[in-house]
Amino acid sequence: MKIIVLGTRGIPDVPGGVETHCEALYPRLVKLGCDVTLITRTPYIAKDQRLYQYQGVKLRHLFAPRKKSLEAIVHTFLGILYARLKSPDVLHIHAIGPSIMVPLARLLGLKTIFTHHGPDYDRQKWGRLGKWVLIQGERMGARFANSIIVISTVIGEILSDKYDRHDHHLIFNGVDLPDIPTESDYIRSLGLEPGKYMIGVGRFVGEKGFHDLIDAYQKAEIDDHKLVLVGDADHETRYSRDLKQQANAAGVVMTGYIKGRELAQTFAHARLFCMPSYHEGLPIALLEAMSYNLPVLVSDIPANLQVKLDEANYHKTGDIDDLAEALARRLQTTENVDNSELLTKHYNWDVVAAQTLDVYRSVCENNSRAR
Repeated sequence: MKIIVLGTRGIPDVPGGVETHCEALYPRLVKLGCDVTLITRTPYIAKDQRLYQYQGVKLRHLFAPRKKSLEAIVHTFLGILYARLKSPDVLHIHAIGPSIMVPLARLLGLKTIFTHHGPDYDRQKWGRLGKWVLIQGERMGARFANSIIVISTVIGEILSDKYDRHDHHLIFNGVDLPDIPTESDYIRSLGLEPGKYMIGVGRFVGEKGFHDLIDAYQKAEIDDHKLVLVGDADHETRYSRDLKQQANAAGVVMTGYIKGRELAQTFAHARLFCMPSYHEGLPIALLEAMSYNLPVLVSDIPANLQVKLDEANYHKTGDIDDLAEALARRLQTTENVDNSELLTKHYNWDVVAAQTLDVYRSVCENNSRAR
């Protein structure tokens, strides 16, 4: 079965939830017998670092403008034209922004699957026009895609309630259980001690709530644990600049984007993982923290509540006082966490790959959905 993938910046080691999803999923689909070509966006992969295959996945690098308002639409348009030339059995488009082009793909005769990773129009970085475009992308994907995958029940309810699209497939994100490192040279190079810091991981955008985390950290007057932010901004914005200034003033350690052994050490030796987000789909960063058996403290948004953690692991979204109190309380709590059984049962990439292949086969066997 020949598959072409659109909607991701690229793989491997490109930051982002959709990117992590694709990097884990498609090598597994290759092992299941699929011929997969993933189309990347050139601004995110330096020319001298471009691969043309990754673990059996073919990589095709196409131009995209480095402008958030045009990037996804222009790249998806070009990618669909490329896909038409290659005539895959299935075109798989990820995220609602690129899915505004689903009608074009169907018009060109491409059997199209759309994975809805979350209502991105709720993200604070988008202005009125950007939100409108994303809503239209969701609408076009819901109306015209042959089949739809959702990564959470919350997203499935959106499709059912707003678009009367009840035939979606619920397939969660996954996580690999890591080999937990014992060495600590990287974190010590940052001035950190094992068990004496808490971490937040993600892009420096408003909906991640890192500004709330810094305010709460200062309000709680936590002197014996440092706060570490792992990540950066894809596109520098006023928010990302202000956040870095706020972090510097509060003595927060910022690692930038890290991967591999550096990221593994940072997870492994943390005392607490914090995610004060206002918006998520099904956060892979949370699943990764759980795979390291970290205690976690996350906002009580629907996507985080779906993971069904104990009540003590949640705080009120956007409430600095509640977050500060929860930080102090969680750092005083001693607990042994083992999430391996939960993650293996419900968030297993091998299961995700098998379920995705079933959707591909269904689309190929049932012909196109008439809408």
